[in-house]
Amino acid sequence: MQQPYRIATISQFHQFRKLAPPKHPLISIINVSGPTHLNDDEPKPLVFEFYAIALKSVANGKMKYGQQTFDFNSGMMGFSSPGQVFSIEVENGAILEQSGWLLLVHPDFLWHTPLARKIKQYEFFNYSVNEALFVSDQERTIIAGILQNIEQESYQSIDKFTQEIIIAQLETLLAYSDRFYQRQFITRKMANHQMLDKLDDLLDACFSEDSPVGNKLPTVVFLAKQLNVSPHYLSGLIRSLTGLNTQQYIHLKLIDKAKELLSTTQLSVSEIAYLLGFEQIQSFSRLFKTKTNTSPIEFRRSFNA
Repeated sequence: MQQPYRIATISQFHQFRKLAPPKHPLISIINVSGPTHLNDDEPKPLVFEFYAIALKSVANGKMKYGQQTFDFNSGMMGFSSPGQVFSIEVENGAILEQSGWLLLVHPDFLWHTPLARKIKQYEFFNYSVNEALFVSDQERTIIAGILQNIEQESYQSIDKFTQEIIIAQLETLLAYSDRFYQRQFITRKMANHQMLDKLDDLLDACFSEDSPVGNKLPTVVFLAKQLNVSPHYLSGLIRSLTGLNTQQYIHLKLIDKAKELLSTTQLSVSEIAYLLGFEQIQSFSRLFKTKTNTSPIEFRRSFNA
């Protein structure tokens, strides 16, 4: 496997793509409209040590982000944070036809601002690329307008107001992106419910005698991998549909399965606890009582009264 090529600074990225030096060393906005020539010998996997926000469409390329591949020939936004691996694959020849904008922000630019911490709370910076944000024409116009404002400010002479003004624009950009992601969850409601159905089937399998995880509790990472999504995306989807995070939803399904086994089988409480992935009966009994306000034994007795 080819080792990722690390790009530590925005200036280094400009050199890598044979662009003019950035106007500001810690932030750059690039109009990527037109052909981009990719050398046959250039590194395919890349790692940025800065944040990247893309608003673009590509006619003949695919992006691999983590282990996911995404064809983004329709308008989309993509987000990556420092240290994430991605690559671009060109289908027909070595010329990448694309249009849009690429915003690069080094973490140092955010120092001593509330956004330095807040930016890490936006889950879409951890999404796999096949969960990119699809934008409508109207949404694209809004985002493009904000990016152009950032571009104009970054081209001004740097003064004591530069960072404050750009940070305000960045916060607006991220707020709109968050809104549009929530819209995407709603408009893709049918697909999301299908994903929830698949999760329910997977959890049923995990709580069976032939569990794919053995006698262990299924983890969020395992479930997301089986569903070909990222843990952050799965958590966001479940929260939008149920109001619960992934761990809470796992516990909900686990308790439902425990109730079924307690009321319809002769398995002992310890056998049920083991089947559901608990190493100690005390842990199972504690969780069951927390969620139902009754112990497993008391719950079983209520069916035999």
